Amino acid sequence: MATKVSSVTEEYLEVIYRLQEKSGVARTLELAETLNVAPGTITNTVERLEKESLIVHEPYKGVRLTEKGRGIALRMVRKHRLSERLLTDILDVAWDKVHDAACQLEHGISDEIAKRIEKALGHPKTCPHGNPVPTECGGIIEERSLPLAGFSPGEKGVVVKIADERPELLQYLETLGLKPGTLLEVVQKAPFNGPITVRVDGKDHALSRTVAGSIGVRVIDE
Repeated sequence: MATKVSSVTEEYLEVIYRLQEKSGVARTLELAETLNVAPGTITNTVERLEKESLIVHEPYKGVRLTEKGRGIALRMVRKHRLSERLLTDILDVAWDKVHDAACQLEHGISDEIAKRIEKALGHPKTCPHGNPVPTECGGIIEERSLPLAGFSPGEKGVVVKIADERPELLQYLETLGLKPGTLLEVVQKAPFNGPITVRVDGKDHALSRTVAGSIGVRVIDE
């Protein structure tokens, strides 16, 4: 039976999971910025979560999920990404608007309802942004990809996922035609951490290294 936890705890664990996936650890300052709460609130909540054996906090390093905390986080990620698919596939909501709505929906969806949503949607493997939907057992089946920032000029690939789901970034990438399934080619990589220029449908676009780092791409071998 799933552990009953508060929506606040669910939100914290989910955010910690996302930050940990990105950089290996969730730093308290990043948590405060992502959750838009005061550092003091973060400190108090982190202490409580550690007492509940949901996280491990290493001073001056950051926070990591325990196995118990990871299990709860993955349940929330699963509900979140299924909610996003429901909103885009059934309700025709734009991909840049579903994240915030899914944040509200996920806390009211039981594991059984999530299972029914998954079945009704045809068992989708990813959210609209290409990020994997965890299985009911908490497994992650993800298509292999590499950050676009690591590609060299002349290399081609297909966009697999957009890890950063900020609405303004998704809107911008859509104007460039950069969505999961898009074919691209790196045509230039400026030195000294300068922009990366990619070609999409015959048009060249310059992306910052930060933006390029959030785009997962599958290499095409020719």
